[in-house]
Amino acid sequence: MTNSAKPPLAIRLCGPRGFCAGVDRAIQIVVLALKKYGAPVYVRHEIVHNRYVVEGLQARGAVFVEELDEIPPEHQQQPVIFSAHGVPKSVPEDARARNLFYLDATCPLVSKVHKQAMRHQRLGRHVILIGHAGHPEVIGTMGQLPQGAVSLVETVEDAQNYTPIDPDNLGFVTQTTLSVEDTAGIVDILKNRFSNMMAPSAESICYATTNRQDAVKAAAPGCDLFLVVGAPNSSNSRRLVEVALRAGATNSLLVQRAGEIPWQDIDGRDIHTIGLSAGASAPQIIVDEIIDAFRARFDVTVELAETAIENENFPVMSVLRDVELTSVDMAFVNGHADS
Repeated sequence: MTNSAKPPLAIRLCGPRGFCAGVDRAIQIVVLALKKYGAPVYVRHEIVHNRYVVEGLQARGAVFVEELDEIPPEHQQQPVIFSAHGVPKSVPEDARARNLFYLDATCPLVSKVHKQAMRHQRLGRHVILIGHAGHPEVIGTMGQLPQGAVSLVETVEDAQNYTPIDPDNLGFVTQTTLSVEDTAGIVDILKNRFSNMMAPSAESICYATTNRQDAVKAAAPGCDLFLVVGAPNSSNSRRLVEVALRAGATNSLLVQRAGEIPWQDIDGRDIHTIGLSAGASAPQIIVDEIIDAFRARFDVTVELAETAIENENFPVMSVLRDVELTSVDMAFVNGHADS
C-alpha cells in the first residue's frame, strides 16, 4: 500500500509530555548506583510507575522489593534506593536499624509536601491530605506524622462529610499528581466549611502534573480519540485520561505500549484526529513506538500542541556525582532508548 492510499490522520502531540525532572532524577540515581556499586542494587517499590522503565533497570541489575526484609543478608552492604514517590519515616528508620546503605530518590516536590504537612502540625494544625488512598505518595506523606495527625480526603463527598475535632485548626496539603480541577473543587468545599483552614505555603500539585494537564486540555477538543501513555497504577497518567474527556475528546484511553492500541475500535471508523500525551513516568521511546504504529496504517501528520517548556533539573545526591554516564546511559535515563 502506498502512503497516498492510507487514510489521513492528524496526531496532536502534547508538550510537555513524558518524564518530569523528578522521574529523570530517580532513574538516574538507580543507573548511577549500579555503575558505582555494581549489581545488585535494590529498589524499594517501583522506582517510578512504569513497567518498561522497571524492566529496563532490572536488565541492568536492579532488584525491586516491596519491603526491606526481602534483601538477602549477604547483600546488605549493597545500596537500597527509595522510590520517587517517597516513603514513611519508618522506612529509613528500619534501614538504619538493619545497617543498610540507602539512597533516597524521593522527588524533591514530594519532599516539599512532606515539609508542608510537618509545618502545619508544628503550628498546631490537624493536617488534611487530599489524595488517593493506598497510593505510595499518600502512604509516604501520612507516614511523616504520628498516627492520627493526618486525615485523608479523597472526594467531594469526603470533603462534605469530614468532621474534624477542632475545625478552627486545620491545614491541608495535596498529593502532587492530582487533577487540578478535582482538587480545586474539594478545596473549595473545605474552605467554605472551615474558613480558618490554612493552605500550604506553596502549591502542592507539581508543575509537571499541571503542565501535562494544560497541554491535554489544549489538544483534546475535537479529537476522535485521545491516547495517554502510562501505567494503570500511575496517578498522573490516569488523570490525563480524565482531563482529555472533560476537555472534549470523544474517547480517551490509557495504554502502556503500542500493542494495547485497540485497532478493532479504530480501523474502519471515521477517525481523523487523535491526541497523544504521556504521563510523567512514561518514556519518549514508547510515544515514538505508538506514532510509528499509526504511521503503518495512516498517512500521519504530527501537530505539536505545546503549552509550556520545561527546563527543571533536580541534581542527584552528592555521593553519586562523581560517576559519569555514557551517552547510552543518558539516552535510557531520558527515556529515548532501551536499556
